[in-house]
Amino acid sequence: MKSICLNRFRVLLALAVLLGFSANADLSFIFTNAAPKAIPRRASIIFIQVDGLGYGDLSCYGQTNFQTPDLDKLAADGIRFTNYFIASDAVQSHAALMLGKNPGHLRQRADADIPLAPDEITVAQVLKNAGYHTGVIGDWDLGDENSSGAPWKKGFDEFAGYLNPNDAENFYADYVFRCSPHSIYDATNQQFDTYIGREPLIANDDGAKSTYIPDVLAKAALNFVKDNLPDQFNHYQPFFLLLNYEIPDRYIELPTDAPFSEEPWSQPEKNRAALIARIDSSVGELRAKLKDIGMTNNVVIFFSSGGFPGEAAKPVTTFFHSNLSPGDLRAPMIACWPETIPAGQVSGYKWSAWDFLPTAADIGFTKTPANIDGTSVLPVMTGGKEP
Repeated sequence: MKSICLNRFRVLLALAVLLGFSANADLSFIFTNAAPKAIPRRASIIFIQVDGLGYGDLSCYGQTNFQTPDLDKLAADGIRFTNYFIASDAVQSHAALMLGKNPGHLRQRADADIPLAPDEITVAQVLKNAGYHTGVIGDWDLGDENSSGAPWKKGFDEFAGYLNPNDAENFYADYVFRCSPHSIYDATNQQFDTYIGREPLIANDDGAKSTYIPDVLAKAALNFVKDNLPDQFNHYQPFFLLLNYEIPDRYIELPTDAPFSEEPWSQPEKNRAALIARIDSSVGELRAKLKDIGMTNNVVIFFSSGGFPGEAAKPVTTFFHSNLSPGDLRAPMIACWPETIPAGQVSGYKWSAWDFLPTAADIGFTKTPANIDGTSVLPVMTGGKEP
């Protein structure tokens, strides 16, 4: 009987982990009469970056062939920057964001074959050391599971996505790589161990196309914010979530190209527009989830591009990246923090991906590592003077 109960527990736990991504909630409660320690209510931080997204791909940045209403609303509720710059290469851009360094001061990382080094400090490590719970969902270009750049070695408590760049562009991959702490019960030692490995997506076995990966990532993001809601049970611990989407230049697959099926566009244009619309909707769903769980004013959302997979700023269709000239590495950047960032702002302040680390550190009331290139943009966002 004891063996049967234990096996049932393992099955239920595995299902919870698979369906909930962040299945590492504390399962033990310590009751005490001592007054809880006062902790400052620091804001949680969400950074959404979309590889391959150009400056003119959103309607709030000049796209006129279709609308991105949820991202337009995010911009209207916060600040939209018109001079935010990223690196020409997606991997270098990701590294610049993580490390707070100008790409010229970074180790060269072609095709993610050179991982983050042990001595390179990421924004996730900075925030984790300040008490944040951290997670990354989507494409991770900065080291595989056997390298010093694995996300769980670089400050992320949780990971769900892809370490292999080729798999990250597979819209119907048959697995998701996961790192989930304290999610597998070890009956011998009577403790929960961290799971690190591939989580099979059986519905996509043998080339089947039943589970759409962008939808999987979007659901994982919803589960992450729900499961890590700052509340009295976790002493109002804030979280940092990095959400990486992918818009490949080469080939896009979708369950449907609606609502653009009848447009007189080429099929690549329909597919790209439909994927951008899908990402737009996922941002709206994420904001709705935050509202449902009561996180209306204590979370900062950043939205931008993660870099250009191909030649910088090279349009793949006739009406995308429409506001870019050749060699212009501007990308959309929206920041929204209700009641802290005044709504409806449009700023021409010039800043870059490597300024995010010190900005996040400012939000988290913590210090930045030495020898970074970035400067905090928080004063500009909140209506103060430029640094």
